[in-house]
Amino acid sequence: MSMDCAEPAAEAPASRWRWRALACFLILGSAGLHIAYLACDCPLDLAPDEAHYWDWSRHLDWSYYSKGPLVAYLIRIGCALAGSWSRALTGTDMLAVRLPAVCCGSLLLVSLYVLTARVCRRESTAAAVVALALTLPIIAAGSSLMTIDAPYTCCWGWALVAGHQAVFRGSRWAWPLAGLLTGVGILAKYTMVLWLPSLGLFLLATPGCRRLLLRPGFWTAAAVAALCCLPIIVWNARHDWVTLRHTEGHAGFDEKGVRWLGPLTFVGLQFLLLLGFWFVAWVRAMLAHRPGRETRPEFLYLWWMSAPMFLFFLLFSLKNGGGEPNWPVTAYLSGMVLTTAWLGEQLRSPAAWYRRATRAGLAAFCALGLTLTVLIHHSDWVRPLLARLSGPPTPDQPLPLRRFDPTCRLRGFRTLGAAMDRLRRAELGRAGAEPVLAATSWSLPGEVGFYCAGHPVVYSLGQALSDRHSQYDLWRPNPVADPDRFRGRTFLVVGGDEDSLRGLFERVEPVRLVTHWEGGHEISRWTVVVGHGFRGRVLPPDRERSGY
Repeated sequence: MSMDCAEPAAEAPASRWRWRALACFLILGSAGLHIAYLACDCPLDLAPDEAHYWDWSRHLDWSYYSKGPLVAYLIRIGCALAGSWSRALTGTDMLAVRLPAVCCGSLLLVSLYVLTARVCRRESTAAAVVALALTLPIIAAGSSLMTIDAPYTCCWGWALVAGHQAVFRGSRWAWPLAGLLTGVGILAKYTMVLWLPSLGLFLLATPGCRRLLLRPGFWTAAAVAALCCLPIIVWNARHDWVTLRHTEGHAGFDEKGVRWLGPLTFVGLQFLLLLGFWFVAWVRAMLAHRPGRETRPEFLYLWWMSAPMFLFFLLFSLKNGGGEPNWPVTAYLSGMVLTTAWLGEQLRSPAAWYRRATRAGLAAFCALGLTLTVLIHHSDWVRPLLARLSGPPTPDQPLPLRRFDPTCRLRGFRTLGAAMDRLRRAELGRAGAEPVLAATSWSLPGEVGFYCAGHPVVYSLGQALSDRHSQYDLWRPNPVADPDRFRGRTFLVVGGDEDSLRGLFERVEPVRLVTHWEGGHEISRWTVVVGHGFRGRVLPPDRERSGY
């Protein structure tokens, strides 16, 4: 499979169709494997973020506390179209919730194919980009988990295609399309707003394209993107701009001082995320094709649509200490095309030993990526090895497997839901009234609501227990903001302990422990507290006055 982008000879039509067929096979085959995995007794329950967004989809709105509305609407569409099918296959709506992620992941791969074919003018190179992308665990995760990154990266990828069409092919219609894709991406994740400044920097830094800043196309795109943000702005204006406060805290701007080791942590996380090899290759490609050295405008387009995103979060890490590994993920989309082009140049090196080393490294890390992708989906295959590495449970590490197997955080919620259903029936039989379901953290109500029979409403007591604010604090009524509506009721609270909850209830029963085991190993553990006689006041007066 060729990765040559250097002024290639024209491909024959028959050859182009063969590469297109191969890319189509890879993309559709990957989507089919994801759906089959999700449909055939997938061991991975909804992640806390997924369950949280699913709860949003039950309360459709113009926006939400921490994110825009797109993810909630996609989940709602997925459940409406495929809910009954999902329940028939899996017993839950899990497949329906994640189906939009599979679609977004496939569309992202198509966008990378189209972008590469247009920049490199070789469909074989475009097929190579798709094949290489499928070896990256982060791409596989984005096509399996319905988080905001799935629609966000999809919108970024197609915005790159529309931007290329507008700049290099002079299509007027592509400018508003690029703006629309940017705006829709912002409705998924706010960092999509960086797409237009990145494009603006490219136009400003490229003499042959600078004139486009004086024409209406770019500004039309910016206006369309701004119009798409109106739902977020209107919603925040009605809710005291809580998203700005959340973003400020999440980014670390509410803390004083500078974290000088933040950039080192950030780079280390990116190195691990891209398995070392791909991060080094990306850095080498960015240096090789940097402005001042690279003369081809289309390659500079790829560079400018990658570097600013990475540098933004690198500087950002001085405040947040490194951030989340996935924050700069879109930097690697156009960067992946540029990296593939650079690897093609290395494979044509006059030094035979260097060509062989490049091929060996490429093959080894593609194999490593595929292996890790499979093991992430089936971590039980290596659980005995991970158990030996993690050692026995200790008071400090009661669930040691979680240090080596991140999928443990997506396991056991069905067990928790079944345990809560049993407790609900017991309390209903004893007291004759349905207990109120609640959790001590924003990450648990969605899980309990999703996996309990009938999808009951589950509240968060987090604001009363020093957890961060969340969307649950805005939905009314709730026990924190409307305590009188729940006075005297019996609660089943997940995640609490007797001491922290005793002040909220007249009587608290001893803690019950819900555990989830797989293969003789304890994977997950939750506490459940039954509180009788809700007192009606959960916040001290000073916190009641402080609001959000």
